[in-house]
Amino acid sequence: MKHIITVSNLTKNYDSFQAVKGISFEVEEGEIFGLLGPNGAGKTTTLEIMETLREKTSGEIYINGFKVGKEDNEIKKIIGVQLQSAGYYPSLTLLELIELFAGLYCQPVNGRELLHKVGLQDKANAKYKELSGGQKQRFSIATTLINKPLIIFLDEPTTGLDPQARRNLWELIRNIRDEGTTVVITTHYMDEAEELCNRVAIVESGKIIALATPDQLIDDLIAKGFERKKEVKKANLEDVFLSLTGQEWRE
Repeated sequence: MKHIITVSNLTKNYDSFQAVKGISFEVEEGEIFGLLGPNGAGKTTTLEIMETLREKTSGEIYINGFKVGKEDNEIKKIIGVQLQSAGYYPSLTLLELIELFAGLYCQPVNGRELLHKVGLQDKANAKYKELSGGQKQRFSIATTLINKPLIIFLDEPTTGLDPQARRNLWELIRNIRDEGTTVVITTHYMDEAEELCNRVAIVESGKIIALATPDQLIDDLIAKGFERKKEVKKANLEDVFLSLTGQEWRE
């Protein structure tokens, strides 16, 4: 399997504070790779350096063979980065925003087809400010696909969403992966990482403390004698909620 991202001994210092302390990992082409960790662990800083949005202190990163810090313009052509809501003009329609971003990328794009991919075809002429939280997140992911990237970076894409919107976004992310795009994601939801990610790296205090498939990490913990205090049932409350209310896109 090809390593589409290679991070070697990455560090990032802010004056005397070291936010990232020699992180190394690789991301395989076509996988969903999760960066997990508590707030302040260094995962978002690592993500932003990979995205060429923040300068590293030392170490090396290669994105599809291009070196971060040396070939950033080439890297920007092949990655998609999820923007937060503040990155959009609220009074423009979704089609107008897609046309705006397509112009920035100098990339022809079928806006309606792109919106259909994320289940927003009926909102093509709606203004961004009129969208629900889940719709805004789906649109933010749509904008990462405008330049037909090899890799997309998603920073906590389902935070604040209801269970239907969260599960539907999972399906969307899987579909993007299945179409050949590598996905790097951060999340605070461990069930989300377990469901989506082929492999995860757990970051704590600027260092990677574990890196494996979710199944392997769980098996390793059980092998150490870990037992849950409460018996695990075949379903949970979220399953009940979705069974009662449905899983369709909510408008």
